[in-house]
Amino acid sequence: MSLLFDLAFWVTVPFWAAMIFLPRWSWTQRVIGSPLIMLPTLVVWTVLAVPVLPELWAVVSTPELAEFRGFGAAASGAALLWAQIIAWDLFIGRWIYFDGLRRGVHPVVMAPILVLAILLSPVAVLLWFVVRAVRPAATGHDQPEYVRAVAA
Repeated sequence: MSLLFDLAFWVTVPFWAAMIFLPRWSWTQRVIGSPLIMLPTLVVWTVLAVPVLPELWAVVSTPELAEFRGFGAAASGAALLWAQIIAWDLFIGRWIYFDGLRRGVHPVVMAPILVLAILLSPVAVLLWFVVRAVRPAATGHDQPEYVRAVAA
């Protein structure tokens, strides 16, 4: 269980590293451009979910705090929830990454927001909404060349 818990995060590290350290590299944009980057974490989630599917379904179909807390207290439930959080964080980070490219936000500004998306994605999203308000999206020829190349 511990191995799957750890694996849920470590399979996303190359994607996060590329977005943070190599944001304008064409390969980063190609790889991150695919929603399949979440697949490794979703495979871990599936492996964790299958054995506890009846309990999981009971918790999510009629959510109550006591049952949810009980499910999350078990190692299998905690690992499953962790994998789901990691997949969601990557989805949010991917959106922020491409929105930042489209808006021409400098990588020095983007990097801490992406790190925050790994750690506390709701806070990162709120902060990103502030950045979006300050930095409207570039359109057409106003977009940086690397964004136009990916869109083509």
